[in-house]
Amino acid sequence: MNIKDSIHSFIDKIFNPPITFLDMAIEKLRAVRQITAQGLNVGKYLSIFGDMPTAWQLVISSALMSVVILGSLLIFRSVMRLYYSLKEGVKWW
Repeated sequence: MNIKDSIHSFIDKIFNPPITFLDMAIEKLRAVRQITAQGLNVGKYLSIFGDMPTAWQLVISSALMSVVILGSLLIFRSVMRLYYSLKEGVKWW
């Protein structure tokens, strides 16, 4: 065995565990993507409200929409707060 092969095998021994871990992570992410590619049927979960009168259905759908909008605004505010704190901490200008 020459020196080139020994160095090559040494480097393979060092980087083989992280590469196998990353390959396993890629396989798991591809499996998750295939499951979530089917979509989510929200109507199946909200079908219990189908027996209510139309006015109450509109109230519930409006409340759910407002919760989603407020949640997205809270997430946006948190992301912007994090961005400004990082920007203040780095001071790259």
